[in-house]
Amino acid sequence: MGTIQTPPGTRDILPGEIGYWQYVETITTEILSRAMYQEIRAPIFEQTSLFERGIGEATDVVGKEMYTFKDRGDRSLTLRPEGTAGVVRAFLQNNLYAMGGVQRLWYKGPMFRYERPQAGRQRQFHQIGLELLGSGDPRADVEAIALATDILKTLGLQSLKLDINSVGDRSDRQRYREALVNYFLPYKDELDFDSQDRLERNPLRILDSKHPRTKEINQNAPNIVEYLTDKSRQHFDQVQQLLTDLNIDYQLNPCLVRGLDYYTHTAFEIQSEDLGAQATVCGGGRYDGLVAELGGPDTPAVGWAIGLERLIILLKQIKDAPNTSPDFYIVSRGEKAEGQALILAQKLRYAGLTVELDLSGSAFGKQFKRADRSGAIACLVLGETEAQTQTVQLKWLASQEQKTFNQGELITQIEELKEQLTRHKQTSG
Repeated sequence: MGTIQTPPGTRDILPGEIGYWQYVETITTEILSRAMYQEIRAPIFEQTSLFERGIGEATDVVGKEMYTFKDRGDRSLTLRPEGTAGVVRAFLQNNLYAMGGVQRLWYKGPMFRYERPQAGRQRQFHQIGLELLGSGDPRADVEAIALATDILKTLGLQSLKLDINSVGDRSDRQRYREALVNYFLPYKDELDFDSQDRLERNPLRILDSKHPRTKEINQNAPNIVEYLTDKSRQHFDQVQQLLTDLNIDYQLNPCLVRGLDYYTHTAFEIQSEDLGAQATVCGGGRYDGLVAELGGPDTPAVGWAIGLERLIILLKQIKDAPNTSPDFYIVSRGEKAEGQALILAQKLRYAGLTVELDLSGSAFGKQFKRADRSGAIACLVLGETEAQTQTVQLKWLASQEQKTFNQGELITQIEELKEQLTRHKQTSG
């Protein structure tokens, strides 16, 4: 029998890559915490009806892409295809709305959609998402967009492009939907197969099509801005003005509708010119009707999600993996020395230093080679002599300088050691 492989559309994130992921999570946590967003962790699977009601049964996500199964209690459950519906369910189930005011929440984790795997698109994929519930103010839309922009720029991404549009409220969309159906019907036979299928179910999604002929037809399609009420238009005008006030560049994209039924008013995407076909790094918008749709009070809300797989592809293009080299590599040989080396390693780690302990028991020469390969700044050496005298040899690997310390003395000089480590890093760098 052969070895077992990962299922199609999934992949292992190996130690050599995980530093990028941790870097993104650290930056995101710092930026969102400063804006008073709190992390929330919802289950990976939910009742299927949550997504059918929340996302919309006419969407591709619900109709074609969900991983749905029956549990032993004959309940229909679904691996979450996106994060917003689960956060809103938690918001309602745990009465977070009863606190009043605005709830600022964010999440991270895996999502699941049965799609054709390609670069930047997996069947198990990961997102970081933000949800701001309880404010219908245009400033909430712009705060959300500004935080997404801040995260991506702090990570070092360049060549970003922000597209925005308004999809109005539900009455606006209904009028626009009818106008689109009337426009597309004469072209029905020229549309691609998916767009023909969407014509009756979800005609706004035709505007999202990447098919060349459908894109040509879309160029003369009605513009949703013409179907907005004065109130919807005023909201969108304020969003644009606030983005301008914050010096956030944007462009209007009347074909931007987003793929889920719950969106209202502002919709936006942040794209990178360095990603090719799968260019969207962050997408989101306002969803004022979703909380009520799921049985809660009328609650305006806005949010977004960043796709981590695509983000990591971009980060790999512009920066090396974060350094994971240890401060110290400990080499030891002999039973007594090896026991002391373990104790010393733990004490140094407890003091805040990164330490790799060689566990091979091989000859000193082989251990020293591994120390060099580890990228450590310094090597600590314990042999039989050091074990007997309770000492340790400290060797700076770049300069080959060497000094003998009493083991207890080494621990008491941690702060001085940290300063020396910094100096040697700068010298070797």
